[in-house]
Amino acid sequence: MLGGRLSSIVRAQRARTRRHAAWTAALLLISLSLPTAANTPTVPSATAAQLEWRLPASPPMPPDNPGTPARIQLGKALFFDPRLSGSGTTSCASCHNPALGWSDGLKTAVGVGGQVLARATPTVVNTAFNTQFMWDGRKKSLEDQALGPMKARDEMDTDFATLFERLRGLPAYVALFDEAYPREGITEETIAKALATFERTLVSSDSPFDRWLAGDAQALTPAQWRGFQVFANPDKGNCAACHNGPNFTDNGFHNIGIAASGKPDPGRFGVRPVASMKGAFKTPTLRDIELTAPYFRDGSAATLREVVDHYVRGGDDRSNLSTNMKPLHLSEQEKEDLVAFLRSLTGQRTAFVMPELPR
Repeated sequence: MLGGRLSSIVRAQRARTRRHAAWTAALLLISLSLPTAANTPTVPSATAAQLEWRLPASPPMPPDNPGTPARIQLGKALFFDPRLSGSGTTSCASCHNPALGWSDGLKTAVGVGGQVLARATPTVVNTAFNTQFMWDGRKKSLEDQALGPMKARDEMDTDFATLFERLRGLPAYVALFDEAYPREGITEETIAKALATFERTLVSSDSPFDRWLAGDAQALTPAQWRGFQVFANPDKGNCAACHNGPNFTDNGFHNIGIAASGKPDPGRFGVRPVASMKGAFKTPTLRDIELTAPYFRDGSAATLREVVDHYVRGGDDRSNLSTNMKPLHLSEQEKEDLVAFLRSLTGQRTAFVMPELPR
């Protein structure tokens, strides 16, 4: 009897030993799969040369139109007011929607009366840092650009005489103009200056890439950091040949080989008739690009991966291709890393408060 009990005890101890060994092995496997300080991928800190990509603390302002709270308030109201258009139905925000990355989410813009336009709506985010405005660069300042859509018959088709009469008949608007631009009145110039002042507040500067530049080594994922290396390397992505500097644009004009789906668009050539400018368009900023699909001046790329694939092909229409365009030799991993980096340029989003329009 005693021998039987001893045998049972021994068998139970052996079973407990086997279970303990199994648990120990399982825990060991789990611990090996978890990231540790030793095996977690790390991202190097930014070098001194890479710090040149830092965006200035604030955009430049013209001396004759410094920003003030009153001017920002007035410009914001005007930006969202459809009464600025000839039909009274289209505002600046109809195309530059804050919920859509300050663009419109369409392949090409839609103007007054539902007219489909030839070019895509660019974002107005960080446009204050630019020196060229419109896809073809025909405007040289934000103030000049602000009036462009209003004067275009197929965009807002504004009748300024009617608009002035309309605004001067609204006491709240009269008060806003008087506070923002004392003794200047309601004119094309003050409307343009107010709109430009508001647009200068639309800044994206707190993206993961910005935080990495500021010293947070964990702000970028390893894939995003690898993508930046592809982006900046002239022997890889060569993206920085045009998308360089803190706002990721050289403010230049390039033909990137977009195949025309309809009537050819002359681009910059229509403003500056030089052969190299045929089909060339302004280099857009890449900041917040994740929010502004579809892409290119004709909206022909639906995703960031399609954008990357276009450049890997070296463009499609090579009849007047920019010298910066060439086929790229990127692995699948490098393409995905490049897309990941582009997403790292998305700034922190905050709730936007729509203005109450003056009456």
